[in-house]
Amino acid sequence: MRLGAVALLCLWTAACSTVPPAAPEHKPVASRPEAAPAQRPEPPSPAPAAIPGEQDVETIPPPKAPVQTLRFAAVGDVMLGGSAAPEMAKLGYAHPFAEVSDVLHSAQIVFANLEGPLTDVGEAEIDKRYVFRSPPAKVAPALAAAGINVVSLANNHILDYGVEGLKNTLAALAAVGIRHAGAGMDLQQARQPAIMEAGGHTVALLAYSLTFPESFWAGVERPGAAFGHERYVRADVARARERADIVVVSFHWGREATMELRDYQPRLAHAAIDAGAAVVLGHHPHILQGIERYKHGIIFYSLGNFAFGSYSRLAQRSAIAELYFEDAKLTQVRLIPLNVNNVEVVFQPRRLSAHDAEEVIGQLRRLSAPLNTSIEDHGGIGVVSLSATPAPALSLQEGSSAGRER
Repeated sequence: MRLGAVALLCLWTAACSTVPPAAPEHKPVASRPEAAPAQRPEPPSPAPAAIPGEQDVETIPPPKAPVQTLRFAAVGDVMLGGSAAPEMAKLGYAHPFAEVSDVLHSAQIVFANLEGPLTDVGEAEIDKRYVFRSPPAKVAPALAAAGINVVSLANNHILDYGVEGLKNTLAALAAVGIRHAGAGMDLQQARQPAIMEAGGHTVALLAYSLTFPESFWAGVERPGAAFGHERYVRADVARARERADIVVVSFHWGREATMELRDYQPRLAHAAIDAGAAVVLGHHPHILQGIERYKHGIIFYSLGNFAFGSYSRLAQRSAIAELYFEDAKLTQVRLIPLNVNNVEVVFQPRRLSAHDAEEVIGQLRRLSAPLNTSIEDHGGIGVVSLSATPAPALSLQEGSSAGRER
């Protein structure tokens, strides 16, 4: 019995120690890559809390720079002496501007041709038929109060009362803050521009005379008005353009009481604009002449009278020119017709309406059509067309000399 148990134990030990047979050999089988185990999408991260006042600069476009707008107004000849003096003594020197005050005050820059000195002293020029002067203590403040802040002194009356009269004029204007151009103690001063800052723009104004007497023209060491030689104009405009966004040039030129232009006027006006001017303002004929749209600029060959001390029936209609600039580009030109017949208005320019305004605009349209310029009537206001590219300038005779007119 004991012996049988030992035998069984030996048999169990042998079975446990037996090496198992080798596994059968298999050929390798190409296997597909294991697919990644499916994963549950993570919930989106919550957006960070907005900080008060903070904006997403990548999605909000930067703000545009504000448009710089300038409104420039120009009127014709101003002279409150002569036949106007008795009326001014009764009505006051603010009288001439009362009916158009709103127009003038709505512009940042208002220009006029000051026809004659502001002086109470000086010797009258003996070789002239007409000599003008106005009281400086009355006229200069009245001009400033009306909104006129820059004037041309380049005309055939600025030395009517000699150098003393010119000095008094310069002092009177400076005392009320009115800028001036076109005359000085020598030619260099006379050719200097008046520089003004307004409406986000820098504006330079130059002024020249092409009228007799020749003794009134400034020289190297002689006081007087700047003569409008073409080479002066080109050089002065180019220099002024380096200092200013907009250059305006005033010319005292042409022939009195006629609507026809002298040959040199378009040539000189074109030279000014070719050199960089945006606007040319003409005076001396005392009546309206045509308007020309030339390249990027505009030319008013004559704005006529404004507040002028004469009862002449030749000068009955005029206009205020309103020019609008945006970022130094001329965008609109408006013409406000005026009654300047002093027999009727007594030296107080008044706005025209209805049929009378239509007549003035129609006259300007006819005068401007040969100059390739279109003017429309917008309810009694003339509007110069600026949308179309100006037609080529009228051909002028080559080599024509600048004219000089009494």
